[in-house]
Amino acid sequence: MKYNIANQKSLKLNFIMNVILTMSSFIFPLITFPYISRILLPQGMGKISFATSLISYFSMFAQLGIPTYGIRACSKVRDNKEALTRTAHELLIINLIMDAISYTVLAIAIFYIPKLYEDRLLYILISSTIILTSIGMEWLYKALEQYTYITIRSIIFKIVALLAMFFLVHKQDDYVIYGVLTIFAASASNIFNFMNIHKYIDLKPIGNYDIKRHLKPIAIFFAMSCATIIYTHMDTIMLGFMTTDKDVGYYHAAVRIKSILVSIVTSLGTVLLPRVSYFIEHGMLNEFQCITKKALNFVVLTASPLMFYFILFAEQGIYLLSGSAYTNSIIPMKIIMPTLLFIGITNILGIQILIPLGKEKSVLFSEISGAIVNVIINGLLIPKFASIGAAIGTLVAEFVVLFYQCTVLRNEVKIVFRSISYWKILFGLIFGWIGSQWIVLLNIGVFTTLVISAFTFFGLYGLILLILKEKLALEVCGQILRMFNKNLKIQ
Repeated sequence: MKYNIANQKSLKLNFIMNVILTMSSFIFPLITFPYISRILLPQGMGKISFATSLISYFSMFAQLGIPTYGIRACSKVRDNKEALTRTAHELLIINLIMDAISYTVLAIAIFYIPKLYEDRLLYILISSTIILTSIGMEWLYKALEQYTYITIRSIIFKIVALLAMFFLVHKQDDYVIYGVLTIFAASASNIFNFMNIHKYIDLKPIGNYDIKRHLKPIAIFFAMSCATIIYTHMDTIMLGFMTTDKDVGYYHAAVRIKSILVSIVTSLGTVLLPRVSYFIEHGMLNEFQCITKKALNFVVLTASPLMFYFILFAEQGIYLLSGSAYTNSIIPMKIIMPTLLFIGITNILGIQILIPLGKEKSVLFSEISGAIVNVIINGLLIPKFASIGAAIGTLVAEFVVLFYQCTVLRNEVKIVFRSISYWKILFGLIFGWIGSQWIVLLNIGVFTTLVISAFTFFGLYGLILLILKEKLALEVCGQILRMFNKNLKIQ
């Protein structure tokens, strides 16, 4: 079957929409976090972070890896409405059964664990994300590449939550309200997903469901989700049980900034999964390899300067977004920043290469390795170093995942990594560093320092890439200039 680009949604449009979606996820916490962190202080932020991390385990159990598996399964049959409907129904049925089990276990945990019972209202409210995620069927929309709809819907709910946050959260005891609003911003739009789903599949039961055909692949994706959740949230859970809410709050401030940056770096990989799965399914290996090279190049080009800049200006970043009460977050943030590059690369190797090739087990084993290392290091370092120990555990765990996946894909990696201009990127980072360091000496305030230093650092970085004729930088610059010239002609 030939790939007819005219019959496919524009990959560029999908990427632009996902960038807008990613930027909204960046701007939303950028606006709210400085306000909220100063109102709730480390203790209140620690409560929210711990509750969110804990509920993520129950949500993981309820989802069974379907958010990722569903994209691949539905993208393969998206041209056949009957097959797509059957697949979507089967996955939703599995989701709802697991929701019921998950809520039962959560209810028992809340009533029998004192730490949870004290804040039971918070846990109950945040747990609404479990059912909302299931009925939202976001995996179906992504498989159909409905990124314009996803983006517009998400931004609307974020704006509503943003306004409500400034009106309703005024004191430290309002942490429950803040928790509800974060869930509203992230998951309430799933109700509209469910209401609009009839546009893409039939809602009427079609019978003769074959649930069993999904169980084996779902089991692998579920195990992957377990491993991922363990080494991405276990640090917060272990901090919560082994230290204080304040320590969790310090760590959360560092992780929050990292999470925002990770969403930018991984935005392209999210968009490409349905397209890459399509290429693999139809034997279009040249297109597959070409798009993989560009994606990995994009990750290294964007993650490297973000990682380096926020290590250099970690103190200013923490003080601007969280306030002076979060001084203990500075060192954990510096330690955890290299994970931007590690996560960005593994997102491409795992989500875009291994999974479409049907090598989910390799992704699973890499994540299990990371989870084991994370738990061991956390257990050894958190009692003595608190949030710093958790940051070290996360850093090492992400490196282990990257090392494992590179080992599995050693032949493919050799080809893909050769296309990256490492020395050009290094020169860009060096010139950006030299050009921005003097700004700290001016003592002109945190916000002004960050604005001027960011403009100088990233401006010099991009300029050096263009001077040295880095291919992807030239391509992006060329596209921007063409769009600019086109707009001028229209006017």
